[in-house]
Amino acid sequence: MNKPVSRREFLNLIAATGGTAAILGITGALGMIPASATASVPNLLRLANQNKKVVILGAGISGLTVAYELGKAGYDCTVLEGSHRPGGRIFTIRAGTLIDEIGNPQYCEWDDEPHLFFNGGAARIPSTHSNTLHYCKELGVNLEMFINENKMAWIQDDNIMGGKPIRNAEFTTNVRGFMAELMSKAMTELELDQPFSDEEAGQVMSMIRAFGDLGPDNRFTGSSRAGYASGNYVTHTVQKDIIDVRNLLRANAARNVLSDNEGETGPMLMQPTGGMDRIPYGFARVLDGKIKYRAFVLGVNLTDKGVAVEYRQDGQTHAIEADYCFNCIPSHFMSGITNNLPADYLQALKYIRRGTAYKGAFQAKERFWEKQGIYGGISWTNQPIRQIWYPPHGIHKQKGVVLAAYDYGNGMPFTRMTQEQRIEAMISQGEKVHADYRQQVEKGVTIAWHRMNYMLGCSARWNVETPEEEAIFAKLQASVDGRYWCIGDQVSKHTAWMESAIQSAHVALADLDARVRAKASA
Repeated sequence: MNKPVSRREFLNLIAATGGTAAILGITGALGMIPASATASVPNLLRLANQNKKVVILGAGISGLTVAYELGKAGYDCTVLEGSHRPGGRIFTIRAGTLIDEIGNPQYCEWDDEPHLFFNGGAARIPSTHSNTLHYCKELGVNLEMFINENKMAWIQDDNIMGGKPIRNAEFTTNVRGFMAELMSKAMTELELDQPFSDEEAGQVMSMIRAFGDLGPDNRFTGSSRAGYASGNYVTHTVQKDIIDVRNLLRANAARNVLSDNEGETGPMLMQPTGGMDRIPYGFARVLDGKIKYRAFVLGVNLTDKGVAVEYRQDGQTHAIEADYCFNCIPSHFMSGITNNLPADYLQALKYIRRGTAYKGAFQAKERFWEKQGIYGGISWTNQPIRQIWYPPHGIHKQKGVVLAAYDYGNGMPFTRMTQEQRIEAMISQGEKVHADYRQQVEKGVTIAWHRMNYMLGCSARWNVETPEEEAIFAKLQASVDGRYWCIGDQVSKHTAWMESAIQSAHVALADLDARVRAKASA
């Protein structure tokens, strides 16, 4: 007889699903992710017969947003970008793209086809990110659906089923079934009598049964939702055997699978047609002539009249004087740039921690996942590569590009590998999900953000759990003397999203506008 599963064991599995949905609510309350679908674009006072100059350091999406909005209001903007492209961590890789990783530069050698691209940084736009969508619409950036969760994709975990991959639908159906059975057993007559009327209790039990597809005796004995062991639409079907609950408890992938479609990735997701960099290039088209590429900022100094910035471009040193300065250069670079910012402000900049992230991708010789009934979505594994993404675009084309590894939490082990070691690791680990993976993929590329030039790190890390850290955040979000603002997702409460960077720009713009209006009415 099998040993019964304790409630403690099962609740550990439930706890492993994480609090992703709660994060969205918290960040909404903090004001950095909108609780509604309303964009926060400020209505700036248009300048009348004034020539106000603005210098923007960095062509990340926050810097581009500032230049775009101030340009519409009559400000004379100049954007200084150290790289050869706009967008920062919005980076799309396609045939011929330079991956400018220090010590490991790569040129992408994929076929030159419109659907063969890979978003090495930002890759998804939730439908709740109203400001990002606002600019896509205003800049004429076409969007298409992005598929995040796909019940036909695979779950591979060395701790269960002997490491054999199983369909997402089979895994999640069994987990829900056992969770529902546990909940139904907890609904004792005494508990039912107290909080619910008979009618309400019946409705609750009906919902529990439906959630887990329980039988009349409130036991989970399997479900057709997991698919069939044999049979099809015109023949007799045989239901798959249920998975032992202890196998499910051992699955490290449970947290990812059960929370994958919650919080930020719960709403409908989208991507720009042809690659995420269509957004920064959309801004760049409007800002034609305003962005100086390969312009390395050497010094930033506040003056009595505004801000003086020194930079080097094409071997020549230049100086620019402006009334205002907005800076989205990653905070850790400011220690190498001459400046006269207040000492306590510089100390606050040093506090920001940087996360690590790693991505890798292959061109597939054929779209082998479609032969397995997978059209978009993510397969999960408990190996270091963590995820395999299947492109939702280019359906039924000959080739496609698969994301072969994505570790947002700790990409340093891959970062420390050689390129050859990275490629081999992605292939050998991918073979546990797709047995013929090695024969199917080619021309791998890798992106280790801690070694990417002009970045040397991924998104900022804020806890904002102590009064001290809250004070540091407030200091960096505020202006310095009404002339200098730090912008980017590095001064947002929900880092790593384009929406956060855009809203940080809006906060800074609103502050500038309030000062301009106050001066105009004085």
